[in-house]
Amino acid sequence: MSIIVAIAALGGLTLVLSIMLIIANKKLYVYEDPRIEIVEDMLPHANCGACGYPGCRPFAEALVHQKTLPGKCTVSTDEGRESIAQFLGVVLGAEEKQVARLACAGGTNVAINRAQYIGIQSCQAATLISGGGKGCFWGCLGHGDCEVVCDFDAIIMDEHRLPVVDVDKCTACGDCVEACPKDLFSLQPISNKLWVACKNLDHGNAVLEDCEVACTACGKCDMDAPDDLITMKNNLPVINYAENHNTQIPIQRCPTGAIVWLNDKGAAIKGKESRKIIRKGKRSMGNS
Repeated sequence: MSIIVAIAALGGLTLVLSIMLIIANKKLYVYEDPRIEIVEDMLPHANCGACGYPGCRPFAEALVHQKTLPGKCTVSTDEGRESIAQFLGVVLGAEEKQVARLACAGGTNVAINRAQYIGIQSCQAATLISGGGKGCFWGCLGHGDCEVVCDFDAIIMDEHRLPVVDVDKCTACGDCVEACPKDLFSLQPISNKLWVACKNLDHGNAVLEDCEVACTACGKCDMDAPDDLITMKNNLPVINYAENHNTQIPIQRCPTGAIVWLNDKGAAIKGKESRKIIRKGKRSMGNS
């Protein structure tokens, strides 16, 4: 008899719990628009954050809920963005592609190390040891932390141990910005062609002893630039991108090529008076 009572009690409890779960499921159910799944599949699945959202799924949700526009995804193709806009029946919108820019040109062929760093091949580690040993305190240490953290293979270290950004692959995820202990990377609209490839805060020709392409704060770019395009701050030219910056005039008289014009592939074009660097090997102290 006791077994029958126990079975009945257990069955009754099971029934009550089942009913409670059914009620809770109905009460707590959150409707999810099926279009979210479809839009997510139409996105590139880069999860790079360039759109301003932490991944493609949150971006898809924002698109379906009309909190943003397809054009915000600068990683997708034109066809991909257009397909999403047509599917959702919204305007495409436009967002200029951003890329990572490096404010240093001091590779091993033009910049010297005043101390030899021996340890973990990491810029983060090296910078803890007297700044990394490079003559220019602000310069790239060349151990490639940025290359390691880039999940899109958009950064490679060139023959002079300087990072080179592939603008076609760059998603503006910002990982290289966070990884660089010298704060040399920043995310810039791809239309920003005029660029200061240096962060040295010293002035005068003495800085050339450490790096041949460093800014000497001569101010020629500031003098030549139209209107208020360039101002000198802390011995470095600062470009006001709110002004019309589609001009190569400021780079022409730069003696070291510290201010450059970047072509569509991100390669630096120097002014006509900039010193030409032909050295392929490693520069050492006393080698000018």
